[in-house]
Amino acid sequence: MLYHLFVPLADDVSFFNVFRYITFRSGGAVMTALLISFLLGPRVIRWLKSKQPGGQPIRSDGPESHLLTKKGTPTMGGFLILISLTVSTLLWADLTNGYVWVVLFVTLGFGAVGFGDDYLKLTKKNPKGLPGKLKLVVQFAIAGGAAVWINYLAPEGMATHLSVPFFKTVLVDLGWFFIVFSMFVMVGASNAVNLTDGLDGLAIVPVAIAAACFALIAYLAGNSVFAEYLQIIFVPGTGELAVLCGALIGASLGFLWFNAPPAMVFMGDTGSLACGGALGTIAVAAKHELVLVIIGGLFVLETVSVIVQVASFKMTGKRVFRMAPLHHHFEKKGWAEPTVVVRFWIIAVVLALIGLSTLKLR
Repeated sequence: MLYHLFVPLADDVSFFNVFRYITFRSGGAVMTALLISFLLGPRVIRWLKSKQPGGQPIRSDGPESHLLTKKGTPTMGGFLILISLTVSTLLWADLTNGYVWVVLFVTLGFGAVGFGDDYLKLTKKNPKGLPGKLKLVVQFAIAGGAAVWINYLAPEGMATHLSVPFFKTVLVDLGWFFIVFSMFVMVGASNAVNLTDGLDGLAIVPVAIAAACFALIAYLAGNSVFAEYLQIIFVPGTGELAVLCGALIGASLGFLWFNAPPAMVFMGDTGSLACGGALGTIAVAAKHELVLVIIGGLFVLETVSVIVQVASFKMTGKRVFRMAPLHHHFEKKGWAEPTVVVRFWIIAVVLALIGLSTLKLR
């Protein structure tokens, strides 16, 4: 909105030239989302508490301490993230950019799925929420529409190509399968973040870290000079996604203020599915899907731990971990919750740095 308001005035008032720059507007998006979070956070939490007298249902088979420390904490805090992210993006982004709208479409769509899941958990007092198959069907439908949309926006000749990290010239043309692949990236990222969101502050910091990384990646991929220098696919228009990533960073940091241990609110599926979906869609748009696996490696580890646990139990009747996802395994081993959270944050930072190194090490 501000871009369209002030850029036409730049010829008369030189100061308004700053609104042409993605970097300036990305910084503005960070601060705006952060400010909205700080202003609305207490009100949103009070409202959620008034609607959720018992708070989020706690898993009876989870760590015993959770039944005491987390009982009564409201969920659906993802509302705060979605409000901050959406308002900030609409305020600072170039709204003629199709990539901005497709990422917002997935983010809000997955957020709506998460809302349905959270709502059923609260009204039915059941931690399971929506049936898993129904949730996946709706997510894949949203992701399918987004994949076709991105395919339409992508540069001609590169729409269905997959770049491979650490290699300059390795581009794999997936053809029509690229749509299916993109759907799995979006849905997989969404549910991976959802599985990670089990401790106070555990998921939201890695989300902010990944958003910061993809703000840089989207900016570089959308700039012909930087893309050529780094030997990455040039995707015109994706630079504007840096603004949306900035909004996600600000919204995440603002939410962390209230989600830091001991949490005043949980993001719930409303937030976790939306944040993961946003990251997955940005990765697909910027043609860095495989880099997301590295940068979001913590989410991947959490997901793999669940897959291994379920597969092992079904095939052998034995569990590999004391409890899955992985963060609960370490809680069961006696690690304090803040210890698990901070150490996982460190892992997220290291993986993010490795992921960013793929931009130059080719």
